[in-house]
Amino acid sequence: MALRRVTRCTNVLARRADQQLKHRSTKPQEEDQQNEPLQTEQYNKSKHDDDADMNKRSSKSSTRKQKAKRGLKSLAIALAIPLLLTLLDISLFGSSYQYVSMEKPFWIPRLWALHLGCLGSAFLMGLSAWLVWAEGGFHRHPMAMLLYLGQLGLSLAWDPVVFKAGATRVGLVLCMALFGVLIACARAFKNVNPVAGYLVKPCLGWAVLLSLANLKLVYH
Repeated sequence: MALRRVTRCTNVLARRADQQLKHRSTKPQEEDQQNEPLQTEQYNKSKHDDDADMNKRSSKSSTRKQKAKRGLKSLAIALAIPLLLTLLDISLFGSSYQYVSMEKPFWIPRLWALHLGCLGSAFLMGLSAWLVWAEGGFHRHPMAMLLYLGQLGLSLAWDPVVFKAGATRVGLVLCMALFGVLIACARAFKNVNPVAGYLVKPCLGWAVLLSLANLKLVYH
């Protein structure tokens, strides 16, 4: 009898142990089955976020490329207009027998150097004007645009007035007006972009040299 009881107890304990083992083995499987949709959802969400980041980066890079192209195009236009106008002015009115034949000290530029200085001044002013335009300065300060156009007009008017018309005294007045407009232009540009204001300073020096050459023509 005692042996039978011991055997029964042993069987009961073995059954309980088997049931606990089965429960433990099936529980992780159930948990995995429950977590599988959540993991799939998290994976899909992370993939969607990665795709969104890639799209944002590609759109930003394309926007930057478009801005760079627009900037280069506007820069080319800002430089080409004053340079072409200056070249046209030189080709039509830039020859002067009086200026070539007169005796000139070393600080008076030769005719080719005079034309080269006009082109350099037009280039620097076009570049400084583009810097102001890129900062939106012409919209906030319309007077800066008027000053730029004014100095360009005075610079283009000097060759036909002095070399073709021979009005050297009028040309001297133009040089003085050009110097004053360039000073105002440098101040207006500097308020918008300091670099643009500094680029005008070599043009001021050129205006002084042009005035000296004009003065030599007056008293020739």
